[in-house]
Amino acid sequence: MFIGHALLAFALVALGARRLDVRPERALQLGAVAGLFAAVPDVDVVYAPVGLLVQSVGTLSPDVFWETANVVHRGPTHSLVMGAVLALAVALWATENQQWRALSLALVGSLAAVATLVSGVVGGAVVLVFAVAGLGVGAFAADRLEIAPQPLFAVAAVGLFSHPFGDVFTGGPPPFLYPFDATLVAERVLLHPDPTGHLLAAFAVELGTVWLAVWTFARLSGYQLPALVHPRAALGAGYAAAALLLPAPTLEQSAHFVFSVLAIGVVGAPVRPFRHGVDWLETVVTGLAAVTVAAVAYALAYGVL
Repeated sequence: MFIGHALLAFALVALGARRLDVRPERALQLGAVAGLFAAVPDVDVVYAPVGLLVQSVGTLSPDVFWETANVVHRGPTHSLVMGAVLALAVALWATENQQWRALSLALVGSLAAVATLVSGVVGGAVVLVFAVAGLGVGAFAADRLEIAPQPLFAVAAVGLFSHPFGDVFTGGPPPFLYPFDATLVAERVLLHPDPTGHLLAAFAVELGTVWLAVWTFARLSGYQLPALVHPRAALGAGYAAAALLLPAPTLEQSAHFVFSVLAIGVVGAPVRPFRHGVDWLETVVTGLAAVTVAAVAYALAYGVL
């Protein structure tokens, strides 16, 4: 859901900014920054290459590595509490006031310290990377795009807050209120009792998020979305045969479905030189339409079977 997190934040902020009469170009910039902030919680995957490197020299058993990885990923960095503190630190850093920046660094240090106390050295290190990445995005936005501290706080908060909720469909719910011992969502939200039906529903949510972001970009850029769909997208209907040829996918075994249905987007997208500025958008929209048609065709065929 990495892409979905970023695209959802992009759409929410861009559309919200436009409702506040922000000019379209600026609204798209703010949305893009929100998308970057929404991607920041997934920097917790930095544990994987480090852990694998340590494992390769024989100092860490595979069982210990994966047990720690499962705790760290979708852990402290996905907390609404940690996200709120980081958003505040980002805004304080953007003030360019030395005292406020010192407080910003103190907040970053406190995030890492708390995570170390609660989750150990690995958790603290991951949260430190998380906080530094957030400050980096904020510094870029404040310096290059000249976003003031207050709107930057709002953009960062939307990006960081929107990320954890997408994980409730595809994995174990993240600890929304970490480091506090309180549970906001205890179990994965099931969209369908059948494992394959749940996967298809979660995939539909992801597609819907992508469509929302694409529609937002097209609308604020002055394009009509239906005019960007090429008839080649109808080729996706042939993917219905996959319901007969491929094993029924589930969240645990979904790679064959995800990669094959996404490949339909490449086949269905119009192939031609990008001679005009809108051609790249037409290619993206048509490819997305082909994937959508393929997913619907597969779902209908699976339902019949």
